[in-house]
Amino acid sequence: MKKAWKKLFVPLTAFLLVLGVAAGGVRVQADSPYRTYTIDGYGYVTETQTAYLPYETITKIGDEALIGPTDLTLTEDGYMYILDSGNGRVVVSDMDANLIDTFGEGILVAPRGMYVTKDRICYVADRDARSIFVFDAAGELIQTYGKPEHPLYGSTQDFLPLKIVVNESGTMYIICESNNNGIVQISPVEGGTFLGYFGTNNTSASLWRIIWRAIQTDAQRAKSQGNLPSTPDNMAIDEKGLIYTVTRGEKEDTLKRLNIAGVNMIECDAYEDVPAAVAVGNHDNVFVASTNGYIYEYNNEGNLLFVFGGSDDGQQRIGLSTKVEAIQIGADDKIYILDSDKAQIQVFEPTEFTDHLHTALYLFSKGRYTESKEPLGEVLRMNNLFDYANMAMGKALLQEENYDEAIRYAKLAKDYDGYSDAFWEIRNNWLKRNLVTVIFIFAGVWLAQKLLKLADKKWGILKKPKELWKRFTDLKLIRELRYMFYFVKHPIEGCYGIKRQNRVSLASANIMLVIGIAFYIVNKYFCGFLFKTVREGSYDIFSDIGLLLVALLLITGCNYLMCTINDGEGKLKAIYCSFIYSLTPYLLFMPVIFAISHVVTYNESFFVEFASVFMYVWIAVLLFISIREINNYTVGETVKIIGLTVFTILIALLLAFIIYVLWAQVIDFIQSLFGEVVYKIGN
Repeated sequence: MKKAWKKLFVPLTAFLLVLGVAAGGVRVQADSPYRTYTIDGYGYVTETQTAYLPYETITKIGDEALIGPTDLTLTEDGYMYILDSGNGRVVVSDMDANLIDTFGEGILVAPRGMYVTKDRICYVADRDARSIFVFDAAGELIQTYGKPEHPLYGSTQDFLPLKIVVNESGTMYIICESNNNGIVQISPVEGGTFLGYFGTNNTSASLWRIIWRAIQTDAQRAKSQGNLPSTPDNMAIDEKGLIYTVTRGEKEDTLKRLNIAGVNMIECDAYEDVPAAVAVGNHDNVFVASTNGYIYEYNNEGNLLFVFGGSDDGQQRIGLSTKVEAIQIGADDKIYILDSDKAQIQVFEPTEFTDHLHTALYLFSKGRYTESKEPLGEVLRMNNLFDYANMAMGKALLQEENYDEAIRYAKLAKDYDGYSDAFWEIRNNWLKRNLVTVIFIFAGVWLAQKLLKLADKKWGILKKPKELWKRFTDLKLIRELRYMFYFVKHPIEGCYGIKRQNRVSLASANIMLVIGIAFYIVNKYFCGFLFKTVREGSYDIFSDIGLLLVALLLITGCNYLMCTINDGEGKLKAIYCSFIYSLTPYLLFMPVIFAISHVVTYNESFFVEFASVFMYVWIAVLLFISIREINNYTVGETVKIIGLTVFTILIALLLAFIIYVLWAQVIDFIQSLFGEVVYKIGN
């Protein structure tokens, strides 16, 4: 499900109650939920089932208070490492926040990032010390890595390490401040060997920057700062050695999953907050925490599952953060959020709904589709509108060749790929069963037609129907409507017939307009599922009709005005009728496009797209010819008039907007004045 996706905004209203304080003030617990959001199949943010509840807040480790902590790591054997930057140390505790050890005092200067291996070897990135410090499981310093002495690193490039992860071979991946070349790779071999830069972000340049640099002199270009790639803000590593990075300002590329070659392997839903940290979950899922406290959970393919949390407004409410520095996922799926401003750790626990989803998520990602159906069913029992669960259930049923049910779930989830696959199978099975019957029906119709013609030729059985049809087609209005077929084949002569011979009327043009609007409405709301652009069950027909009529009148009026000013020969009636008759390809093609949209899959969508493009190009050509012939313009004059018409339309829209704003202000003033009068009378 890859859809051009819309901008993400989370209107969070948190309702959190502080219930009590545990012994010693170390832990604060609460069970009040806050709102959770997801993205539906249409790309809209929508409220969903509560995914995580605030479980506790850790304010101290034992009796030790934290000062400005900047990183957090949870080990598989149940230890919690906190980089207590304000105190220049690493704090080690168990999962119950009981103090076990501290180390790094007197060595660390301004540590910013930390990574702990399975053997509890602790790597600390110290910005001000310009070093990577390595401590063993006992907290003893065993190695120090400074700036790489390698020409490819850059002699003028400083070494200011902020964040670090380490793979199983001991290779360090380091994010350095002000280093736009990418993530620094250092091997432990020979005391630290620079391997190069990794996962460099792409650069992008605005149109203005491109134009400006094109007109600059060489000296100006040399002095100006180039278009440099962004430096990642944080990263994580999974058990396969894949690196996950988050970078602010990168939109769809905010979250990346980099393979060994540094190539991004994931395409995520758009992200707008300022990312602070990333963590890999236990179920092929990924978590991103924003600086202001929002937590985003994605599946393995980059689809947003949940967003929750938020920024504390100063009331010290549990579950809300001030400045997030790190995020970690415990073995029990609890989420740990490190807040440097509050010097505390927020802990969230998954709900039953989320537990079922995680189980289904993991099974589905491993291809165990049948096994995933049971937890998916539980998810849908709790929330039958959760799109991701519907999508996964549809694909699981597709694997079981239950195509009718698969297509139903795919429609519920707005899963166009799944719908297409299921529909192809259904259509294929139908053709296998009915192809011979269809051939016989077509053959029968063809034979009946031939026999009818033969009988009419011999006995004249169709004489009376032909006479009635001739009388019908000779009616003035019907002749005017049939003129559309002549117009599309001979547009130049057709325009002459409209302008000089009165071959059409306002009545016929208006009938064609009504038919065209009806086709538009039907196609918009009832076309094939794969081509529908509006929400299922969402109708705004009157607004559509109004918008179409206003657009037509605006285009016609502005064009007539420009043609009149520029010595055009066309009258308003002729211009209006020629414009309507230029829409004939729409009346001819749209029923065909509508029918095709119901019988093609994604692989065959080219037919619909090609027919649509051909139709609109044909309409554009007819409109161009109509403007030229009705007004007796040259090609150059026609192009000029079209440009002036577009400009006039923009001016008209601007004036309408100004009038609307002024009128709204007048209404607001009257309402305020009325309210003040009522208030004074009441008092």
